[in-house]
Amino acid sequence: MRGDTLITYHGSYIKIENPDVYNSRESVDFGKGFYITPIKTQAEKWAARFKRKQKNGVVSLYEFDFDSVEKSEYKILKFDGYTEEWLDYITNCRRLEKKDDFDIIIGGVANDRVFNTIELYFDGLIDKTEAIKRLKYEKPNLQICIRSQDVIQKYLSYKGSEVV
Repeated sequence: MRGDTLITYHGSYIKIENPDVYNSRESVDFGKGFYITPIKTQAEKWAARFKRKQKNGVVSLYEFDFDSVEKSEYKILKFDGYTEEWLDYITNCRRLEKKDDFDIIIGGVANDRVFNTIELYFDGLIDKTEAIKRLKYEKPNLQICIRSQDVIQKYLSYKGSEVV
């Protein structure tokens, strides 16, 4: 993620001009925060979940000045794949057992297939090695969880939305 700004997307049922870290669930992949992705098709899939619930599917577009964030004092955690560390982090967040002070967390998405693997791991039906092996075959994806409202206000700029 290099360059002047990173184009990112957020899938929802409404346009989100003023994102915040407060209106999100806690028991998700990286905990409470505002989730974006540089992969538009991924945001479209997130938005499509709402269409199945008879709501609009909306993708909002943002410019994210990630270079400036990286050069600042903010704490960033980045997972470079489906690793044991990623699995531990995801499972702890989903169990509400993860407390840390990272401002931004970047890594793979625990989609439905990934979540099924995590459930098998939670239930003790597969071990960590088997879980990681299964996760390595997932399609590339990426999520950025911004957990600091200050980061959003300083470095994330809303550019528009579209119904999908």
